[in-house]
Amino acid sequence: MEVNILPLRTVRNPRDLGGYVGIDGRKIKMHKLLRTGKVNKLSEHDKKFLQEYGLKKIIDLRSKQEREKCPDDKIDGVEHLSIPLSEIDNTKGGKGNIEKTFAKYRKDPYAGFKMMCERYHGHIYKEHAQNAMKKILETLVNTPNGAVLYHCSEGKDRTGLVTVMILYLLGVDMEVIRQDYLYSNIMLNNYRAKRDIKFKENGENLTFRSNMRTLGSVSDAFLDTSLITIEKEFGGMDKFIKNQLGVTPELKEALRDIYLEK
Repeated sequence: MEVNILPLRTVRNPRDLGGYVGIDGRKIKMHKLLRTGKVNKLSEHDKKFLQEYGLKKIIDLRSKQEREKCPDDKIDGVEHLSIPLSEIDNTKGGKGNIEKTFAKYRKDPYAGFKMMCERYHGHIYKEHAQNAMKKILETLVNTPNGAVLYHCSEGKDRTGLVTVMILYLLGVDMEVIRQDYLYSNIMLNNYRAKRDIKFKENGENLTFRSNMRTLGSVSDAFLDTSLITIEKEFGGMDKFIKNQLGVTPELKEALRDIYLEK
């Protein structure tokens, strides 16, 4: 699996999905589907790069609270869309206030893991998330020219699941899809290491720091939580895409026509 990393200096986890092999051996086009972390505090270099790369739309997958706390930078000639995958305020670390959540993280080394599994279940099971995914796919079909960039905070969980759906619809092998998802761990190694140093300097215990590493990572178990939910609750990926996301044969074919080489 060859990963196309974008040379952005002020964006976490920036990648172009171009090059992956889809249905009938057709490769995904370059300069079309971009996945990243949040796009705030962009350098002029990065803004110029994205404009010259052909960027036309940015889809923000974050919650209202996240957007207000850390809004996307505006880029001339680029349309910004808000399609939140979850209504949960991710700035609070899940349910309840942040101090209660942090207290739990200092005591239970698996609290972060359990919370992430809950989110991955919710991103599939909840109707809001299903409607958001459908809207994202429709947006892609309605953008035949130029590139679409979609992002959450770190570009790994919500962005990762949206990528799973896109790649599956384009006919990419499931193991390649999984490896693309897991590649976020490599992309975010330095981010996690720097954050861990700060937590240590602030006197946080090892249990808390362990939870933070979990929250800053992706995992087979997280992805499998979503895939198992799809299998058990909805009868498999094809039925989920058809019945819950409302993907018609026409929409699927349109996606492939736009984003796959001929």
